[in-house]
Amino acid sequence: MALTKAERRLRIRRRIRKVVTGTAQKPRLSVFRSNKEIYAQLIDDINQTTLLSYSSRNKEIEATTGTKSDKSYQVGQGLAKLAAEKGITEVCFDRGGYLYHGRVKQLAEGAREGGLKF
Repeated sequence: MALTKAERRLRIRRRIRKVVTGTAQKPRLSVFRSNKEIYAQLIDDINQTTLLSYSSRNKEIEATTGTKSDKSYQVGQGLAKLAAEKGITEVCFDRGGYLYHGRVKQLAEGAREGGLKF
């Protein structure tokens, strides 16, 4: 029997999480994509804490106009800016089971341009 999209994504997500872990010095950049919004977090898996979070629901981004991909790029840049203020320069990218394409790719490119290294 074929898997549903959600089951397939969950399997891929678990496979990624076996390999990608974050520390305080090099946190995991986790991405969640809904139909309308996109969310990103920097997570320290050892201490099980979220260091930073940023999303397309932030006031600065909601005020702008543009496509969802444009807003994803801005989320990446905003997250990188906050990370730089906290002294974080390197991260491990966790695409959350989504394809590295479209909005997920735009978020990653925005974060790279903002100064984060993966």
